[in-house]
Amino acid sequence: MRPITYTLSDASGGAKSIVIPIDYMARPQVSLQVDVTGTANWTIQQTVDNVYDTSITPLYMDHPDSNLVAQTVDRQGNYGYTPFAVKFILNSGSGSARISVIQTGTMGG
Repeated sequence: MRPITYTLSDASGGAKSIVIPIDYMARPQVSLQVDVTGTANWTIQQTVDNVYDTSITPLYMDHPDSNLVAQTVDRQGNYGYTPFAVKFILNSGSGSARISVIQTGTMGG
């Protein structure tokens, strides 16, 4: 999986979020990094529900590492298992936060 990067900005009018599907067929190790600029409060959540299945509403739960929930500074974390998708939420603030997601995979096939 190639690195995925998204930036969310200015949640002073309300929270903003992005859902990032993960390759659940690949190796389970997933690295996460969040870079904050200015004033921003962010949270990482995950689901094991199929986000492509329109007949269900995915259940998102906060990351089990509290260092990745309701944070205002740069952080790194990971998953030792593969969620179906990561939800990155900019809870509040006029600044921005950029998430980078890298998942291990096999090289050359």
